[in-house]
Amino acid sequence: MAPGARRKMLLLSPEPRSSTSCCMCCHVRTGTIILGVWHMLFNLVVLTILFPALWDPHMYHLISTEMSSGLDVMDEGNTLYIVSAISLLMIIISGMATYGAFKLRPAWIIPFLFYECFDLGLNMVVALCLVINPRTIQDYVKQLPDNFLEKEVDMKYMAAGVMFFISCILIIKAYIILCVWRCYVYVSSWSTPEILKYIATNDTTMLIPYDDPVEKTPPPSYSTSVSA
Repeated sequence: MAPGARRKMLLLSPEPRSSTSCCMCCHVRTGTIILGVWHMLFNLVVLTILFPALWDPHMYHLISTEMSSGLDVMDEGNTLYIVSAISLLMIIISGMATYGAFKLRPAWIIPFLFYECFDLGLNMVVALCLVINPRTIQDYVKQLPDNFLEKEVDMKYMAAGVMFFISCILIIKAYIILCVWRCYVYVSSWSTPEILKYIATNDTTMLIPYDDPVEKTPPPSYSTSVSA
């Protein structure tokens, strides 16, 4: 930069942080930790229920046969292992999110955020299929056992109720994703320091170099001025 160039330094305030509150006015870190613990406990209960069936597949086969009532049932062994693997994976992902939110590790929250987005996408696909083909609900009800519904239910009301229920689930899951995303942004802001931004323009003259005033002739001393 040449001497005498005109520059202006404008200090900008840091970018505002995203909102850090979620439902019931709790912090997004607290909300994410609660979600992670809830998912861990839920899947732990699922594994606890499935463990006896994995230990004794014959018992599960008898129970599933009594409850199926003519329904097409997948291979019990494969179903048990798949559900158990998914539950174990969810415990790991939820534990990572809980640890990441507690220890301010943003990378540990990403798998849980991806899972929530994937879960929301699956529910949206289900809702879209029900909107396009409402008879899917009726076909599913026909496959239920005869004593499942004590009385006849109007399929229009049932379809409306199912759609309302799925809509509520989609809203809740979208809000959960927003909460986890805000937690990720908040935790990331703690791991990266705030950087002050400057903008340089040619509107103000910079200070003259230090050597210029030093090389000039110094003023006369006080005694010389008084004697004169």
